[in-house]
Amino acid sequence: MNTLLIGVDNEYRQILLGALELRRHEVDLIEPTDLDPERIGERSASLIIFSHVDEQIVGMVRRIVAADAADRLTLVSVLSPESIDQFNDLLDAGIDQCIVESIYDEQRLDIRLAFAEKLARDKTQRSIIEQKLRESEARYRSIVETTVDAIITINDKGLIRTFNKAAEKLFNYNESEVIGKNVHILMPEPYKSEHDDYIDNYLTTGKKKIIGLGREVTGRRKNGETFPMYLAVSEAKIRGNRIFTGIVRDISEQRRLELEILRTSEHERRRIGQDLHDGLGQMLTGIGLISRSVAKNLAKEEHPLADQAEEITSQIKEADQYARELARGLVPVEFESEGLVAALDRLTSHAEKLFRITCSFSSNGTIELEDSTHVTHLYRIAQEAVSNAVKHGDADEVRIQLVSSEDRIRLRIDDNGTGFTEEWDEKGGLGVRIMQFRASLIGANLEISDSGMGGARVTCTIPIIG
Repeated sequence: MNTLLIGVDNEYRQILLGALELRRHEVDLIEPTDLDPERIGERSASLIIFSHVDEQIVGMVRRIVAADAADRLTLVSVLSPESIDQFNDLLDAGIDQCIVESIYDEQRLDIRLAFAEKLARDKTQRSIIEQKLRESEARYRSIVETTVDAIITINDKGLIRTFNKAAEKLFNYNESEVIGKNVHILMPEPYKSEHDDYIDNYLTTGKKKIIGLGREVTGRRKNGETFPMYLAVSEAKIRGNRIFTGIVRDISEQRRLELEILRTSEHERRRIGQDLHDGLGQMLTGIGLISRSVAKNLAKEEHPLADQAEEITSQIKEADQYARELARGLVPVEFESEGLVAALDRLTSHAEKLFRITCSFSSNGTIELEDSTHVTHLYRIAQEAVSNAVKHGDADEVRIQLVSSEDRIRLRIDDNGTGFTEEWDEKGGLGVRIMQFRASLIGANLEISDSGMGGARVTCTIPIIG
């Protein structure tokens, strides 16, 4: 161990030098007048021993403790009977250890030096660890503060612990405005009211809904504006405390492009539906009228082909009806003056005929949505949920409910089928992913749970802002 032995050349210094050399220390002898306390960090020593005490030494201890390298240095002083009254001054200056007993007792001195060595090693190791922690924290802050993604950490009470620069820019809050507040201030209703329940449910049951997974959710800026965002949440335990870290990315532009593509697709769908209705449908209707007339004339003449002509007329009528049903499925809302409510009501009738099930629909009145895109996506979600219930859940009864309130519109589809497996969130099929995608496009929340009818429940909730 490298040790500085500071003091005037006297008997105490010689005894300490001999004892340190026996313990294989590399010792530098320094006169008090030759030491610059501010430059003590330039030396490689970790242990400093003062062979005597006076006012100069007490002042030197204070200056060394105030220096930058003090956290890795251990200071030890010998107190002779003549300087024992300066013990309190040394403590106040920041000395780590004093050797008070007789310095002439070799065994006791050796024990004291052994304790001083251990204290020096521990202090050096602690200093190294603290330095690494500071460097690690500096790297962490550098990464967190310069990343383009918003990074937010909360505790198990939902209170915000950290909020980086990207998060400030994304949500338009300053860090000082959100630290210590519940993270639900960054969410619109109904997610705002339900967030604490999600945390409590996880802490109680251990069942993860979003932790360790990525999910598209809706965020709320300081001015009340909402936007779609991708959220990935991870969990860590620091000194026994749970910390949740969320990485947030604004996907507004991505959603805008996807919505534009989907609008183009819907436009083509409507065009095809219109062509089916106005083109093929009208042609089949005309052919059916001609065929019916031919069949009647053949029947009057008791022609042997009269039955076949009647069969052709029936087939043409059925094809006409099927074409119109296809057209109505492609453009479900535009054909109805009452919009979504009427379209969903017709969906139930169509499902009963197509799947031979019992299907019912209820609502609390006329639901008005100014954006036709919302109407179309809600209809498609209901259509997909009914189809999944029958094809994959073997349901023979489905109930569709559409309810509006001051702050939200809720579409719910219940069935009595086999329901979804517990791993549906990880292994969801294409139909589920399409429903989730459509919900995210209109800023809605899609939840899949157990139904009171014994099967599955699909709930799509759209928050109404303002």
